[in-house]
Amino acid sequence: MRAAEQGFVTSPTIAEPPGVAHGTVRNPRAAHEPKLYDFRRPSKLNRGHVRKLHMTYETFCRQFTTVLTSTVRVFSLVELVAVEQMPYVDYIESIPTPSFLALTSIEPLPGTAMLQIPQKTAMLCVDRLLGGPGTPEQPERLFTEIETRLMRSLSQRVLHELRYAFDGMVSLNPEVVGVEANPQFAQAAAPSDVYVVASFEMNVGNQEGLATFAMPFTGLYPVLEAAAAPKRTDRRDIMARSAAALQARLSDVPVDVAIEFSQVALSPHEILTLSVGDVLPLRHRTNAPLRVTSGGMTFAHGVPGSTGKHVACRIVEDPEPQEGMTQR
Repeated sequence: MRAAEQGFVTSPTIAEPPGVAHGTVRNPRAAHEPKLYDFRRPSKLNRGHVRKLHMTYETFCRQFTTVLTSTVRVFSLVELVAVEQMPYVDYIESIPTPSFLALTSIEPLPGTAMLQIPQKTAMLCVDRLLGGPGTPEQPERLFTEIETRLMRSLSQRVLHELRYAFDGMVSLNPEVVGVEANPQFAQAAAPSDVYVVASFEMNVGNQEGLATFAMPFTGLYPVLEAAAAPKRTDRRDIMARSAAALQARLSDVPVDVAIEFSQVALSPHEILTLSVGDVLPLRHRTNAPLRVTSGGMTFAHGVPGSTGKHVACRIVEDPEPQEGMTQR
């Protein structure tokens, strides 16, 4: 009753809507625990939006894992934990200090996104990048200039994988525009601006931590609405697009082309009596061009020649039938 008096009720978290696989959550019970719902800040993400974001960020997790493993040369794993909506000020207050925070432009969407990596995990990555063993005991201090540059390069590689993850919804062009260690200094948005925050569990070597990626809700919402809207399939439209695609690729298809003399008609007896050394008259006029054919169809005429060390044929105008021409 006390929660109801304050305007809160218990409601399942939007991070795990029904019908979404829970294989990426380490503690399935925690995903179904009730969560306080603030009626003063209603959720603007419906279940269709959250389901689409889950599929998108699960793809991003697989790419994130590949980049980490190949870059720091140690077994790494990134798993999606939750996708939720929260005000910018609440997100900033939830980030521990210090942390590695990459401020990112996400054109063509407006606003600034943020990739947050735990400080100890970032230090372990730097240790591995510099040839160290990458032990879990990492110093708790601010990043040096060299360490910042290394992590900025790594985060840029990771954020480029968003292009593949969001393919089909929007063509993102993420670029790191700034780096902060203290979230309070980020100032990427107004305190009341709504952000969509995805949480990831990172395992790099023996180091575990919780990373996040936040995007402005205002720019993401139209994209989610367009992706969730049912698409009408018009048969004529499908046929037109198929024809256009076929026409665009038709000019690149390789076609066998042959240069031929005029055909010679022989009787079965003549064919059976042919032997090595026999001369077979071609009955092709000496001044008549050859036929350029493909699939048995003549589409041009040409005269034989050479270009460098290769035999060639020059295309000429179609010959007109003439009488009294010598034959060979």
